[in-house]
Amino acid sequence: MSIRLPRRATLALALAALCGGAVAQGLPVTPGWPSKPLRIIVGFPGGSSPDLVARTLAEPLAKALGQPVVVENKVGAGGNIAAQAVASATDGHTIGVMINGNLTIARILNPALGYDPLKDLAPLSLIGTAPLALAVPASAPGATAREFLAAARASGDQWNYGTPGVGTVAHIGMELLKARAGLRPVHVPYPGNPQVINALMAGQVQLALLPPAMAAAQARAGKLRVVGLTSGGRSALAPEFPTLAEAGVKDFNLEIWNAAAAPHAMPAPVRARLAGLLGEIARSPEVRTRLFTQGWQVAGTSSEGLAHRIAADTRLLGGVINALGIRSE
Repeated sequence: MSIRLPRRATLALALAALCGGAVAQGLPVTPGWPSKPLRIIVGFPGGSSPDLVARTLAEPLAKALGQPVVVENKVGAGGNIAAQAVASATDGHTIGVMINGNLTIARILNPALGYDPLKDLAPLSLIGTAPLALAVPASAPGATAREFLAAARASGDQWNYGTPGVGTVAHIGMELLKARAGLRPVHVPYPGNPQVINALMAGQVQLALLPPAMAAAQARAGKLRVVGLTSGGRSALAPEFPTLAEAGVKDFNLEIWNAAAAPHAMPAPVRARLAGLLGEIARSPEVRTRLFTQGWQVAGTSSEGLAHRIAADTRLLGGVINALGIRSE
């Protein structure tokens, strides 16, 4: 016996099938989208942390969308070349995986930048976060974090600190730490964190803020020491290290993070669907494990959650930038 469905019900079923299960997942309906492969633009080279995150997300996202997802690397300007490419995309099938600075302070650091992260990019999902680790040479003075910080204060401006460049979170974060802890080391920028680590081991700089996985590997090998983490509480990424708060540094909670964003011009239902999918994928057990091994505590937030984080970090880091007149090109 055949059953004839009302025309509206037939159309609803067809629409649900077309949208790849979006209705069942509670995600917005996006008829006819995607109609071609999705691009994820990354502003750093293959094998970099943002690149690995993007490629980890790409395969499950392709399965969910029923279209290929291609990761494209546009390297340069600390990720801002790629961010501008995302901001100006009009094909409705381009998003980006970016770091803190691309989505928050980029325009404050360089008013001539070709895009405004707060106006031209739409937040999708905060993917992963990590504290920074205050790393020092293995021979640094002080048996405890408090003793090291006391020695650093006593050194005045005779010590140096290294960063992977002007305007990086490590740079601005160290300036914030100087204010919170009463320190006065001089900034020495390097091309990247590997050079910062070499300078620490050679005694050319006396302290630096590094990604925790990178600092932990050197500390476990006895080449560096970790004084403390910049998080409010101990991190599962490096549970053996205390926080700087435990050493008496107050009001200092700083993280690096990566997130997915879309052009503001992308249709709102499409952005909402992508935000929902990316958050679900990041929080899935398999992807969560892969991201953790890459050095990230998984967030997988909503677009609203990422927007709140962008606003908070823009206020915090932008305040330091404006107070000190930091600018980058």
